Amino acid sequence: MVFTLSMQMVRNREDAEEISQDTFIKAYKALKTFRGQAAFSTWLYRIAYRNSLDFLKSSQRKMASREVSLEGDYPLAFGSIEANGFEEDGQATLVKGVMEKLTEEDQVILTLYYYEELSLKEIAGIIGISINTAKVRLFRSRERLAKLLSECGINQKTG
Repeated sequence: MVFTLSMQMVRNREDAEEISQDTFIKAYKALKTFRGQAAFSTWLYRIAYRNSLDFLKSSQRKMASREVSLEGDYPLAFGSIEANGFEEDGQATLVKGVMEKLTEEDQVILTLYYYEELSLKEIAGIIGISINTAKVRLFRSRERLAKLLSECGINQKTG
């Protein structure tokens, strides 16, 4: 679960593995500070989320200091993650590809809610927002995903 979140955010398997390992090391070292006010998984996700954000900030600073060539054929990183609740068929692959077009914020909240099956309360705790803000972000992310899916010809069922 930690790896999936990290992979969703950094989109690189090796970096996500490193972030996941660092997350577990930090969690182990900080285990005495866990107060039990939230679920252990929420606490662990929050560490992973912050580690991923720190990595992205660090990467952006490094990228700004050197020129990067974007030529070449790069696979979609999200496509390498096995999604819980989806069978690997054409439609699931298409959904994964469409999710790549969403913003990082949208991808994270949809991944936490649908793939990791976390509650809005848990998501709010991980990201550091209120439950109402999490509801609004999830609603807007769903709308953006539904719009992109309909543009690709995938019909959405209500409910």
